[in-house]
Amino acid sequence: MNILDTIIAHKKTEVATRKAAVSIKDLEARPGYIIPVRSLADSLLKENSTGIIAEFKRKSPSKGFIKQDANVSEITTAYTKHGAACLSVLTDEHFFGGSDEDLMQARKNDIPILRKDFIIDEYQIIEAKSIGADVILLIAACLTPKEVQSLATFAASLGLETILELHAEEELAHICDATKIVGINNRDLKTFNVDIERSLRMAERLPADKIKIAESGIDKIEDILLFKQNGFKGFLIGEYFMKQEDTPAL
Repeated sequence: MNILDTIIAHKKTEVATRKAAVSIKDLEARPGYIIPVRSLADSLLKENSTGIIAEFKRKSPSKGFIKQDANVSEITTAYTKHGAACLSVLTDEHFFGGSDEDLMQARKNDIPILRKDFIIDEYQIIEAKSIGADVILLIAACLTPKEVQSLATFAASLGLETILELHAEEELAHICDATKIVGINNRDLKTFNVDIERSLRMAERLPADKIKIAESGIDKIEDILLFKQNGFKGFLIGEYFMKQEDTPAL
């Protein structure tokens, strides 16, 4: 069993537990549920946007803790101040050390927020809205094309946007009308190896009307410039920023 399979197996158990503990009615009654949604698409496409999706994460399965005592409020506020187009907050606790509370603390910032998690159920999308997220992530590697279409359509019905994440060419079939924003993960989620050239090749096959985002393994300005030259509008960066003593200007 690879890393992704292990995460999804655990996530299925976790979601079942959360469903039993908190009803959908209770989620819909939370203050975050009625917060106006901020558009990631608009943020990425506006003139002079940095395109940076700055990520807050304490650890990863492959690297362990990056910054165990990180303060989510301080870091996400700094990201926003330095020009991030969007915040990405890891909410998976078991593998990434995150929580819903992290995203709720980040919500004081007036820019779009991506709930970065492993979404497999509509319940998690309602959760995302209830904690103030504007965008959800759907990972093609752990969903069928039919599931992607269903979950992305459901998210849209709640006013949320979706990033569809791809990391292999055979996943191009997961793209549908409901997935306006497509992220290409430079890191293979099954091996955690990074290959930017493979991502660029995949990008050439994306429909022209999709907003392209490059994810993972970006640690220098040359990478961003290369992706921009290939039509990318967004650049998700987490580990590089989290390793810095001070939050860098974007």
